[in-house]
Amino acid sequence: MTAPQTVTVEGHRIQLTNLDKVLYPATGTTKGEVLDYLARIAPVLIPHARRRPATRKRWPNGVQGQVFFQKNADASTPSWVRTRRIEHKHSTNDYVLVDDLATLTWLGQTATLEIHVPQWQFGRTGDHLPPDRLVLDLDPGEGAGLAECAEVARLARPILQGMGLEPVPVTSGSKGIHLYAAIDAGGSDQGARPSSAEQVSAVAHELARYLEAEHPDLVVSDMKKSLRGGKVLVDWSQNNGNKTTIAPYSLRGRDHPTVAAPRTWDELDDPDLRHLSYTEVLERVERDGDLLAGLAAGHLSQLEPTPEHMARFERLETYNAKRDPGKTPEPFDSPEVAASADEPSFVIQEHHARRLHWDFRLEHEGVLVSWALPKGEPTDPRQNHLAVQTEDHPLAYGSFEGTIPKGEYGAGEVTIWDSGTYEKEKWREGKEVIVTLHSERRGSRRLALIRTGRGEDESSWLIHRTKDQPQGGQPVGEEPQEGSTAPPEEAQVSAPGVTVRLSPMLASLADRGEQRQLAADGTGSDAEWAFEMKWDGYRALAVVEPGPDGAPAVRLLSRTGQDMTATYPELQALAGQVGDDLPVVLDGEIVALDAQGRPDFRRLQRRTGAVDLMVFDVLQVGSRSLVRVPWEERRQVLEKVVEAAAPVHVPPVFDGDLDAAMSTSRRLGLEGVVAKRRESTYSTARRSRQWLKIKHTRMQEVVVVGWRPLHAGEPREDERRVGSLLLAVPGPDGELRYAGKVGTGFSDADRKAVASRLTAAARKTPPLDGVPRVEARYARWVTPKHVGEVEAAEWTADPTTDPDARLRAPSWRGWREDKAAEDVVVE
Repeated sequence: MTAPQTVTVEGHRIQLTNLDKVLYPATGTTKGEVLDYLARIAPVLIPHARRRPATRKRWPNGVQGQVFFQKNADASTPSWVRTRRIEHKHSTNDYVLVDDLATLTWLGQTATLEIHVPQWQFGRTGDHLPPDRLVLDLDPGEGAGLAECAEVARLARPILQGMGLEPVPVTSGSKGIHLYAAIDAGGSDQGARPSSAEQVSAVAHELARYLEAEHPDLVVSDMKKSLRGGKVLVDWSQNNGNKTTIAPYSLRGRDHPTVAAPRTWDELDDPDLRHLSYTEVLERVERDGDLLAGLAAGHLSQLEPTPEHMARFERLETYNAKRDPGKTPEPFDSPEVAASADEPSFVIQEHHARRLHWDFRLEHEGVLVSWALPKGEPTDPRQNHLAVQTEDHPLAYGSFEGTIPKGEYGAGEVTIWDSGTYEKEKWREGKEVIVTLHSERRGSRRLALIRTGRGEDESSWLIHRTKDQPQGGQPVGEEPQEGSTAPPEEAQVSAPGVTVRLSPMLASLADRGEQRQLAADGTGSDAEWAFEMKWDGYRALAVVEPGPDGAPAVRLLSRTGQDMTATYPELQALAGQVGDDLPVVLDGEIVALDAQGRPDFRRLQRRTGAVDLMVFDVLQVGSRSLVRVPWEERRQVLEKVVEAAAPVHVPPVFDGDLDAAMSTSRRLGLEGVVAKRRESTYSTARRSRQWLKIKHTRMQEVVVVGWRPLHAGEPREDERRVGSLLLAVPGPDGELRYAGKVGTGFSDADRKAVASRLTAAARKTPPLDGVPRVEARYARWVTPKHVGEVEAAEWTADPTTDPDARLRAPSWRGWREDKAAEDVVVE
């Protein structure tokens, strides 16, 4: 044994003993090496543990010896170690706070390998602050592993993003994956901040239930071990104020010295994904920094565990029950559509159904509360109109226009008659609503809705145009009178001279009908639509305005209003590349380019090298607001205002049709294209169908080689419905090889029909090798003769050379009755 050593760390003397004791026999890792790791990892570990009560797991005799689970700071704790007291139901404990390197070093000396902390912090005076992060623990059951956890993480990501959260994955170092997302613990002017761990837990629990309902063959939210075979438990309970999670960058007390390590999303696509050792983590941090830095950097976003977010799972049940996503183009609850950041929205849609009527919808508590107006909006305060309350609609419906097919609920043509924001004067649930609508198209007007029905007729309301009206309003059914104007835009920021709302216009995802329309639009300046490349980066509004010294300065704002100016100092170059008529407000994308000049989102996330700004719109020049100016005219102004030179670029509008634009985008390694209606004005803070994004997807014919029942492996197993299909494509030698599984894109009727079809082709043994054990479990094998088609984002590797290539995020499109198995080729 080495002799004890006394070291001074941050002014505190600590005696280190038994530095050569082996704590991890499998690798020979000693206590001295553990202390070295803690000293080197401290700058990134401490921010994620600071001011949180630490529960410690100690292995004084190594990981093969006894483990000591310790909460209380006992008599051996140095006096300089910070602690905070928590009174539990049956005990009172003084918890250690891992706030500094000295404390972390002392913990290493006591052979503390694992540090577990909750999702909340102590305030400066010892009070318990609200949770500042949400965590989901993706825990694989028997027969599942990291690959399945990664798949669930990818499914959860867009849902969290739709809640305004940006999750970051962490391989736990033990079995599964943790998803962390920062939430605002500092409050908001709206009062919509989490007030308790119970509220955050409730949101996480609903999210887990939703994932289980959507992917029952992969996800379980119930803690019972009997239900977890071959599945991933989405453990939401670690958001409880009394629960803890292994701290990021903490070692694990397992056979090998693995670490709870933050990972990139690209890494989760690696079929060889595994847990990382402490030496690998040190190398990564030295190279890439802390991938989880945003979790402790002022909090990235704000969670609202209020009815607004709960509505995504509860209030749309009736809407979803009446519609089949495979048969109607109407939007369903979309993770890309978030509640309005400031004033709530309204929309009035003209609906040529069996009878013409208008649908009046108000954004409220995360949904569009809806009424059908048979005679439209009243034009006279002396005459009220009938309003029939209908089911709540998802927020995405606010931008919906299209044809609902014959035979479907609400069949007919839907167009947007009016839309904008509203001020809420009164909202008595189920009784009375008074609002003032604000619309660029029809001005402002004050309306009241009053429920008149009782008992079985509770849906009957009346809509009333009040006598007191703001100026400039026009009712539905009347065009604005000559000379009338919409109200002036309201300034949203304190910057002198800036009059536009500093919140970007958002594009909607084009459906197949819209893509066909865009493809047929033609080319040139006479075409209705123009095409721009879609850049893979961070959306930003750039404001060039006089700084404190009078010289032009650049301010960068994210899509959610976060100030990014200090993060990208190189983009101050923009100040010298616009004219003297200030302020100038520009819209664009911050990107990090690789050696070939293509956007690389991983470089941007890691902040590797300098960034560039791709500018594609202008909202204001001097005192002139351009938001009501058509896109084509704004584009001409943009090209005159900005003198493009690296790092600021004005990418050209694509001179060609949609097919050519998509081909160019694919060749350049971009996400896709954005189609913009040439006559479109700039709708701030709204997602519009005047801008449509078209992303690259791949169609692939596949041979079905097996299927897994819905609820496979559970007592309630349903042999009559398909949970997922196991797919194959021919390899270079012509033999079938496994290509992955597909479990989305099916209606409930589809699941029954597919199971019925495949039962007739059943066989006892798999028709090919290479199906992963976890996916082969509970599989029903079939003769490989049925051909289907899926839509997928891409392959995980080159399918012509890599036998382990899999289809990434496939969605079922249907059977190809015109194809035989031998006709299938890799696209």
